[in-house]
Amino acid sequence: MTRMLIIGPPGSGKGTQAERISERLGVVAISTGDIFRANVKGETPLGLEAKKYMDNGDFVPDSVTNKMVRDRLNESDVENGFLLDGYPRTTAQVDYLDEILADGDEKLDVVLQLTADDEELVHRLLGRAKETGRSDDNEAVIRHRLDLYHEQTEAVVAKYADRGILTRVDGIGPIDEVTNRVMQAIKAAQAA
Repeated sequence: MTRMLIIGPPGSGKGTQAERISERLGVVAISTGDIFRANVKGETPLGLEAKKYMDNGDFVPDSVTNKMVRDRLNESDVENGFLLDGYPRTTAQVDYLDEILADGDEKLDVVLQLTADDEELVHRLLGRAKETGRSDDNEAVIRHRLDLYHEQTEAVVAKYADRGILTRVDGIGPIDEVTNRVMQAIKAAQAA
């Protein structure tokens, strides 16, 4: 059984690698974005509350996000493990995730951090924006998102590094190469 999370800056390939890890390890990949969309679409009480914030372009508060993640981690498809993508983003969320897992007498096995140079990410995201026609992804917006990532996640990464479960993997290069590095890192972390 593998319980893990993947962390990385915007454009680092987290979503792509999460899908590949999920397939290879046979664990469900859980993205907070997917959780939000499912709750909004299902018009759950938490979804209706989250929608208010999302419609205004605001972050969904921890209290709502935490409850959604707790509900999702109580579903039967996570019995063989899971891969969280996009949660936790703050140290308060780390503490809450610890509580959720402790309730089931579980803990995280590995935290995988995809690393990448900011300039490479800006270049990658500008290219993706041009391909998809996303006008909201301009250089200023991308740099702001990267700054937010660094501000928010440094403490989260440090917390997991202190626990000895953080594994860093270079997220730059061809997708298959990155996947091979990721799978080798996970295997090494699980053997430790």
